[in-house]
Amino acid sequence: MISPFWTGLRLAAACLIAAAWQLGADGAAWAQQPPPAAAPAPGAAAPAPAAPTSNAMTNPSMAGPLVANPDPMHLDITPFFGPLYVTGAVSGLALFQTDPVFGNKGANLDISNAQAILQTTSGWFQFFFEPGIYSFPTVGVPYTKMPATVNGTFGGLPVAWGKIVFNDNFNIQGGKLPTLMGAESAFTFQNMNIERGLLWNQENIVNQGVQANLTTGPVAWAVSLNDGFYSGQFNYLSGSATWTVDPANSFVLAGMGPASRVTSAGPPTTPAAPEFNNSMMIEAAYTYNAAPWTITPYLQYSQTDGDKAFLPALVSSSTFGGAVLANYSINDNVNLAGRWEYIGSSGAGTVGGSGPLGYGPGSSAMSFTLTPTYQNGIYFLRGEASVVDLTSFTKGFGFGTSGGTSTQARFLIETGIVF
Repeated sequence: MISPFWTGLRLAAACLIAAAWQLGADGAAWAQQPPPAAAPAPGAAAPAPAAPTSNAMTNPSMAGPLVANPDPMHLDITPFFGPLYVTGAVSGLALFQTDPVFGNKGANLDISNAQAILQTTSGWFQFFFEPGIYSFPTVGVPYTKMPATVNGTFGGLPVAWGKIVFNDNFNIQGGKLPTLMGAESAFTFQNMNIERGLLWNQENIVNQGVQANLTTGPVAWAVSLNDGFYSGQFNYLSGSATWTVDPANSFVLAGMGPASRVTSAGPPTTPAAPEFNNSMMIEAAYTYNAAPWTITPYLQYSQTDGDKAFLPALVSSSTFGGAVLANYSINDNVNLAGRWEYIGSSGAGTVGGSGPLGYGPGSSAMSFTLTPTYQNGIYFLRGEASVVDLTSFTKGFGFGTSGGTSTQARFLIETGIVF
C-alpha cells in the first residue's frame, strides 16, 4: 500500500510544474495587494477605464503578511465549471531550538509546504483541492518532520471540498474542511508567524463533514456537522458568526462540541485518548485591519469530560487562554509580525497525567514570537524567534531530555514562493 506521504509527494509535483510556469511570467510587479477602488459618489461622472482589478484567491485564507498572487494562473475548462485556478506554495525551513525534548533534535531542515491548489470560483457547483506535503511547526511541542506529519495526519490531500451555491448569500460545502475554530490556519504560509501557537495546539485543524454558510447583512454565519478532531465519527457540531462592522473592524464568535460521545480513538490525527475527542470549545476574536496594522486579540476556553460528554459537572480538564497577533507593514515588501499568548489549565486529563497542555496537571505557559518577513512578487523570506516559558509545570513534562527545563527558545528561517 502506498503511504499518504508518497501519494502527497506525487500530487505535490503539480505545484512544482505550476510554479515553474509562474516563474516564466513577470511576478515581480506586485508585492502587497492594492485596496479596492472606492465607489463613485452618486451622480458623479463615469470614471475612466481602470486597470484590471486583483483576482487573488480568497481560499485558502491568508492572514498576512504573505499575500496571494493577484494574477493567478487559470485554465478555461468547461462552461459548467468556469476557470480552473492553479495556485500554491513551495517552501522550506530551518529550525534551531534550545533544550529539545528526548528524541527531538536541536536543528532541523525540512519542507514546510509543497502544495498545489486547484479551485473554481464561479457557477452553481465549485470545488477546492489542495494536494501536497506539509509540516506543522508549533511552539512548545516537539517538531515533527514533514514525512511523519503527512503520514500521521491528513495524508496527501489535506483539504478538499465541493460546494453547491444556491445564491450569493447561501451555500453548502462538503468534504475535508478547515476548522471554524481559532485565529491561525493550518499551513505556515497562511499565518502571520511561521510557527503556530499554544492556543492553536488545542484546536482541531481539519474535519470531515458538511458545512452551511449564510450571509445576512454584515454577519456571516457558518454551521457544520463533522467528525471534530478527525475521529471518523460524525457527531460534532461547530459554528461561527462573523460580524463585519466596517472594512477595518470585525468580530468572530465560534464554538464546537460533541452531540454524543466519541467511543473510538480513530485515526492517528485523533488525540491518544478518546476523552480529548469529547471536548467543547468556545472562542471570541476581534480583528482591526487598517494599514499599516493588522491586530487580532482572541480568547479561548475548552473543557474535556473524562466520563460523559458535554456535562460540565464531570469535567476532567479545562484550558483558558488568550493571545494577541499583530502585523505591522513597514513598506510594500517588509512586514514585522508578533504574537503573545498565555494559556492555563486545570485537571490531570487522561494522557499519562500530562494534562490538556502536556506539561502536567494544572500547568500553564506563556509564549512570545517575532517574525520579520520580506516578500517580492511570488518570493518570500522570513525569520522567526520565539520563546515559551512554562509558568507552571510538572517535572518530567517540561523541556530538555529529562523534562525538567521550563524555557525553550527557537529560531527559524523559511523561504519559498507563493504562486
